[in-house]
Amino acid sequence: MQNEKNRSKRLRKKLFVGEFAVQGFAFSCTIDASDETALNAFFNGLLDLVESRNLQIGGGGNQENFEGYISSGDRYGSATEDDKKALEEWLAAQTNVSNTVVEGLSDAYYSE
Repeated sequence: MQNEKNRSKRLRKKLFVGEFAVQGFAFSCTIDASDETALNAFFNGLLDLVESRNLQIGGGGNQENFEGYISSGDRYGSATEDDKKALEEWLAAQTNVSNTVVEGLSDAYYSE
């Protein structure tokens, strides 16, 4: 791959590299949702948090486990350590959530 410094600013922006790299973070948790109402409450609260911080979420799971990746809602924006901390605190406050893992910031386009 060509060195980032040898790429034009336009190409770096198009490829989301260098100063245009986008950061996000992954998380996972176990959900003890005894019924559909509890499960819906979990996801509604999670979406409220994500939307209130202008973030996006992608992920999946089932009634017991959920994994997701969070990034900024802005095209060239990044999630921050504050966003990560807010999610950690929100998950910790949920009585039906356990085994929570929130990973560090990573490149949203080029991480594995």
